[in-house]
Amino acid sequence: MPPATRWFVAGGKGAGTDPGSREAVSVFTGTLTADLLLGDVHSLKEKRAVVRPIVAELRRRFAVAVAEVGDPDLHRRAQVGVATVAGQPAHVADVLDACERWLADRPEVMLLSTHRQLFSETD
Repeated sequence: MPPATRWFVAGGKGAGTDPGSREAVSVFTGTLTADLLLGDVHSLKEKRAVVRPIVAELRRRFAVAVAEVGDPDLHRRAQVGVATVAGQPAHVADVLDACERWLADRPEVMLLSTHRQLFSETD
């Protein structure tokens, strides 16, 4: 059995390939943590009303996993974590770039900072 971090596809690249052959497939995971300053928010309920639509729209628009991951008790700050998986590191970077640009363009929040990580099957 292959190691847990190694994925294989039976059948290779196309039709007519020997069904017993196996080809290694690379898997890359990327994460983005965004630190947000919320606008005119005075309570945790108002914070939730701003953050929940942002999380939902990131999921819908970019097909990524998203959650509020930090600053749960601060009503004017939020940390949002985004994760994506792809077969190419460039695709992971493109998706995270698009998410970051989308967050930076939101008028109801100010993007203070971001942190990115890229993981490969050998990490």
